[in-house]
Formats: sequence, structure tokens, C-alpha cells
Amino acid sequence: MKIASKSKKINKAWLNDHVNDPYVKMAQRDGYRARAAYKLKEIDEALKLLKPGQVVVDLGAAPGAWSQYLRRKFAPAGAAVGELNGTIVALDLLDFEPIEGVTFLQGDFREESVARSLVAALGGRPVDVVVSDLAPNLSGIESSDAARVAHLVELAVEFAQAHLRPEGALVCKTFHGSGYSQLVKLFKDSFRVVKPIKPKASRDKSAETFLVGLGLKPR
Repeated sequence: MKIASKSKKINKAWLNDHVNDPYVKMAQRDGYRARAAYKLKEIDEALKLLKPGQVVVDLGAAPGAWSQYLRRKFAPAGAAVGELNGTIVALDLLDFEPIEGVTFLQGDFREESVARSLVAALGGRPVDVVVSDLAPNLSGIESSDAARVAHLVELAVEFAQAHLRPEGALVCKTFHGSGYSQLVKLFKDSFRVVKPIKPKASRDKSAETFLVGLGLKPR
């Protein structure tokens, strides 16, 4: 009974924090599917990464808040529908409610069929920016979770190396903790400039942070 009671208290506390979170309220006001949109917005505004006309791939795109931000960034006057100056391809294992102008591919990007669909969607053009909000299901076992996080970051870096133009950029979610320094090294080995960013929109209690790699190093 104590365990159940404690669990209920935790859930209630989380729900209370969520409902009163200013970024949750902003997302509801602005029509974003998740507060995560403001994380990408902060990173973009700090580094001036995204410009109309670019080709961008959104890895781990569901539920779609980052793709929504990209779509508005590439639209005149930030419109959520209508004219679009740019190409956005979203990928995820999970289903994805359509966003006008965004090409969604469901599946693992390492699979041949998904890779073929991606090549078709890109139309032979190199990618300007890859954004990755990929995150594993965490078990609470630090060593296991660190390995899962590292694996997804490594996949994002491999994807960027395969598809980015030489001066392109990768924005990738990771977490402070075991293995973080190795991921920073991976980025420094792969990109000419590396910037870690903890957006204000990330929850204070979260170990979440983002690594941004600018300009691919020759392999």
C-alpha cells in the first residue's frame, strides 16, 4: 500500500507540474503538439541554424512538435498551413499525425525500404540540418540507460555523416550522466564545431541536454 500511495503522489506531483508548466501553456496557445517545440526554437535562435529553402530531416519526429516548428520556420509569416519554402522529412517508428508539407516516413531509417523512401523524398539533394529528438525507453538502470542513449546518438551521427552536406549541422538530444563525455568526444571527432546547449524549455530536473555539431569533418 505504501508503494502505491507513493506512486500516486509522484504521478499527482508530475501532473500538477505539467499542467502549470509555462511551456505547456505556450504550446497549447500556439498550437504545438508538445512543449519540445520551444527547445528547438531556442537552439535555432541561439545558433541561427534554420533558414527557408533548406532540406531538413527530423529523426524521432513523433508527436511532431519539431516538424511543426520547422514547417512554420519555412513558411511566410510563420503560417502553419499553405506556402512552404523548404523540404522537411520526418521519420519515426511511431505513428505521426500528418502536418501539411511534411513528408513522414514510418519505420527504422536503417531498413532498406525506409532508406529508399528517404532517398526518393530528398530527390538527390544533400541535407542542410538533421534534428534528432530520439530518446530510448528508460529502465532506471543507469548503465543500461546510458548505453541506450549512446546507441541512439551514434545512430544520429552516422545518419548525419551519410546525408549532411559538408557545412551542415546536427542537433541531437542526449543526457548528462554516465557516458556523456564519450558522446561529446564522438561529436568533436565528427564535427568541426561542437556546442552543448541546455534550453530553458528543458525541465530543470531533467538531465536532458542537446549537442549541436556544425560542419562535418572529413572521414
